[in-house]
Amino acid sequence: MPLRASLGFVFAIVLIDMLGFGIVIPVLPGLIMHLAHVPISAAAAYAGWLSAGYATMQFFCAPIIGNLSDRFGRRPVMLAALIALGLDYLLQWGAPVFGWLIVGRLLAGVTGASFSAAYAYIADVTPPEKRAANFGLVGMAFGIGFVLGPALGGLLGSIEPRLPFLAAALLAFANALFGFFFLRESLANDLRRPFDWRQANAFASLRALRGQSATVLWSVAALAVWQLSHIVYPAVWSYMAIAAYGFTTLQVGIALAVVGLSSALVQGVGLRRVLPLLGERGVVVFGVGALTVSSVIYVFATQTWVVYLAIAIGALDGFVQPTISALNSRAVDARSQGELQGAVQSVGSIAQIVGPPIYAQTLAHCSGPQAWITLPTMPMLLSAAIALVALGLYLKGAAKIEAVAETT
Repeated sequence: MPLRASLGFVFAIVLIDMLGFGIVIPVLPGLIMHLAHVPISAAAAYAGWLSAGYATMQFFCAPIIGNLSDRFGRRPVMLAALIALGLDYLLQWGAPVFGWLIVGRLLAGVTGASFSAAYAYIADVTPPEKRAANFGLVGMAFGIGFVLGPALGGLLGSIEPRLPFLAAALLAFANALFGFFFLRESLANDLRRPFDWRQANAFASLRALRGQSATVLWSVAALAVWQLSHIVYPAVWSYMAIAAYGFTTLQVGIALAVVGLSSALVQGVGLRRVLPLLGERGVVVFGVGALTVSSVIYVFATQTWVVYLAIAIGALDGFVQPTISALNSRAVDARSQGELQGAVQSVGSIAQIVGPPIYAQTLAHCSGPQAWITLPTMPMLLSAAIALVALGLYLKGAAKIEAVAETT
């Protein structure tokens, strides 16, 4: 199978997973209210716990799936995850009680951990110097799924409230069928290594990987802190836009669609054009700088077009994660890519657990009648400060890699 087609399949896996995640967002509140027999206020709290459960399952399962892909290959692990994801959405489609929905969302977190195998696949089939650009394709899939998923879910949900779950299941099964016939394995038999349950957790994996390269801990830490910075968008951006700018629901939806589309274009198209000009270190510094400038613009924005200017500039932060991921993948050998990506996804899932409460509390204390300081855009400034910490960790890791290269 040609490289382009292989990367296209991995792109489709991530896109369909994000579509499946986003497609249920518009109908989930109503479904929780119906199955749990609670009002919308309680449903929102339940949804928060479901999101935390989803991220927690990824924390535990991403290293397992990554290590399994190092043992059995990327292809069977990704196909099995797609089939399991389809079955899980069928479970949620037919859930008769709220308990079934809880199980379904937890299982979705398990199958979503297959991103670790997808990243490892890209590392397998891409030369080290081109990994940043191809990792950007994964970011592009995230952005497109972030836009199309909720839109498609809203459309299908208006026809029948549970129809989005059935559509998500069919998408997963279709992708698995395509992969069964057309996807080639990327990990050669002689590069596979035994599976060890004792290594199938983030902390054990990082200890083992550190034996190959001490720099890996710096880049993993940079990725984790960066994800904590970036989680501000799904966590509180819509609430911030309402509090700070008086946006309507329609305006919030349009703005978030622009966020997703611009991020997709930056990562999927812009990165591969800018990377040769600025180099990896340059694009990371540029991306973090863009996020910082964007955050300041949000603070002083008084008109809608200025908000969109902040969105456009902030989209350039899409240069950051794929580039750090590429540096990360070069720190370990081909046998350990699945273990590495599983550890990265596991550590990054902590941001999905702790990030939303941090940003929500920041917004709560900076808006409303009980505010400590009236500045609803404070979450964006906090995000920028965290991003600068991630930049410092990345630069430290990059400097260590250069020092090692000079001595060898």
